[in-house]
Amino acid sequence: MATNFGLGLWRLADPKISLASMAALFLGACAAAAEGPLHWGWLTLTVLGIFCIEVAKNASGEIFDFDSGADPGVAPEHRTPFSGGKRVLVEGLLTRKQTIGIAAVSYLLGIAIGMVIVVYREPLVLWLGVIGVGAAYFYNGAPLKLAYRGLGELTVAFCYGPLICSGTYLVQQGTVTPQVVVLSLPLGLLIGAFLWINEFPDVHADQQANKKTLVVRIGPRQASRVFAIIVATAGLLLVELPFLGFPASVWLAGIALPPAFLAVRRLWVDYDHAQRLVPAQVNTLLTFVLFAVGGGVGLLIAN
Repeated sequence: MATNFGLGLWRLADPKISLASMAALFLGACAAAAEGPLHWGWLTLTVLGIFCIEVAKNASGEIFDFDSGADPGVAPEHRTPFSGGKRVLVEGLLTRKQTIGIAAVSYLLGIAIGMVIVVYREPLVLWLGVIGVGAAYFYNGAPLKLAYRGLGELTVAFCYGPLICSGTYLVQQGTVTPQVVVLSLPLGLLIGAFLWINEFPDVHADQQANKKTLVVRIGPRQASRVFAIIVATAGLLLVELPFLGFPASVWLAGIALPPAFLAVRRLWVDYDHAQRLVPAQVNTLLTFVLFAVGGGVGLLIAN
């Protein structure tokens, strides 16, 4: 039996990890609000549905990463608050049966909420939902095992950028515009960068478990340079937004630039020192949150 079911469930519903999906939801909702009044009931259901899939992804991912040896293989000195998995099985907080149960219930709840939206609000959400649920399960799960094949970073950037942001907008407005997709791209890159930096402390355990993340594939030093390119690309996309039809106030998302710079500078030097990377992980988290908040508010004040 688990030693602490409450703590185990809390870790699977980890608020700091859910910030990624909430950031995309917020930006998509702000983009919709800039076009007309929000339908708060449908927005609430959207939030709940995505949150349930988030918990389900974390739970099913724990099982796959435990079985592969990726999570048990993380040495104590390499653990940080943002990497090494939720460790609910490694630390005995939940049994395998309980973890599977949480995953199953959460997937079912998320799918049920999605179907309510499809039937009573917007049928096109079905296809986005299928992609989202599939990505959540197959991120670690067989046969695709996206994270184990070097496709996890792209999957995260897509799902937490265009997919969630556009899906939120679609539920509100009944359509998806090219502008919303463009707006979501830099956010997706920054959330992908958050996953990227969180892979550094796990690199040795991932190598042993044959989890070939891109950081494992290209090596930590080179990956630290690629991280800088990812963040810089997001910044350049932000600069371009007003020239693509967005109000200049969207540049309020630039409040994300200082923590982004600090994260790049720290990772550039300390890419092979797990504990020294914690401030950089925090700053990368702040970067995507501030981008979503600043960009969203920028859209709202322009109307």
